[in-house]
Amino acid sequence: MTDNFSDQFIRLSMTFAPLQDCRRLQSPKQYLDSTVIGFIPTSYRSTPASTDMPIAVIYNAGRALDETSDAIDHVNVLKGKWNEESKFDQEKDKTQFRDYDAACDRVKKFYKEQHEKQTVEFNIKARVEFNSKKRARMGVWEAMEMLNTLVDESDPDTNLSQIEHLLQTAEAIRRDGKPEWMQVTGLVHDLGKLLSMFGSQGQWDVVGDTFVVGCKFSEKIIYPHTFEGNPDSQDVVYSTKYGIYEPHCGLDNVMLSWGHDEYLYHVLKDQSTLPEEALAMIRYHSFYPWHREGAYTHLMNEKDQKSLEAVQAFNPYDLYSKSDGSCDPAKLRPYYEGLIAKFFPTVLDW
Repeated sequence: MTDNFSDQFIRLSMTFAPLQDCRRLQSPKQYLDSTVIGFIPTSYRSTPASTDMPIAVIYNAGRALDETSDAIDHVNVLKGKWNEESKFDQEKDKTQFRDYDAACDRVKKFYKEQHEKQTVEFNIKARVEFNSKKRARMGVWEAMEMLNTLVDESDPDTNLSQIEHLLQTAEAIRRDGKPEWMQVTGLVHDLGKLLSMFGSQGQWDVVGDTFVVGCKFSEKIIYPHTFEGNPDSQDVVYSTKYGIYEPHCGLDNVMLSWGHDEYLYHVLKDQSTLPEEALAMIRYHSFYPWHREGAYTHLMNEKDQKSLEAVQAFNPYDLYSKSDGSCDPAKLRPYYEGLIAKFFPTVLDW
């Protein structure tokens, strides 16, 4: 094993040199979090310099607050459990969705390009680029309006604008009585597609199903034969089952193909109060080879089992709401702006 992989990766992030000298990286997450994709977490705590309030009063007030908070949490659970089976889609013909055999040439051409260009080297570069600049400062609804001109070239199920899809997803979750945090997750889950307006190389590095890079491409990925044109498929390390990873290292420690899921996750993880389940729904909702086809179990850890449950609970709303009727953004805006205010700051860094 080559010594000091961390130093080698840092040099790589500066030079974009080929990864020939750091193939068997034990912990890619350590490098990615510290030098490429991680925000510096901050917390702000204030302690009064003095207080005239008796300690017993402070204690009792704190206990009362905890009891009230627990009661609120209990009511929220009663109002709608996030992991209950979806109801809105029970009458839908689900064979009509994700039919890639019957997909148009636009979709097939897209995936060929994506599969050929999503390499380890590109993914390192993309993460360095992400961490090197801010692309915009705006609120969530403004971001939705900005995205409204995009039609996803990878999607065989709809030609609707993105704001309609976001509202369809959120409204389906709302109709099923799911908690507010899940509704707002449905509303924002595709906002990472703003990458297409922030200097992406095309749609191939923004949309489409995601997969792991740095190890053998799974046969569970759609159109797996199109990876023949990806140089990593011929690499002596990247083409092996584990590649640069360790068994059951956890998905936090692997690189997924760069796109809107991964981008939005890193934008929101430190700029929202969304729970871990919501962040998993955002990060992995396009990771169909994993959450639908059962691939990559050899890389999963215990935490990933919980993430899988969350993503599978969310997926029907993302996928099967696309055949629902159109939504009226102006009519729905007041309700969803109220939810946005509960979970996000007024302005976010994108």
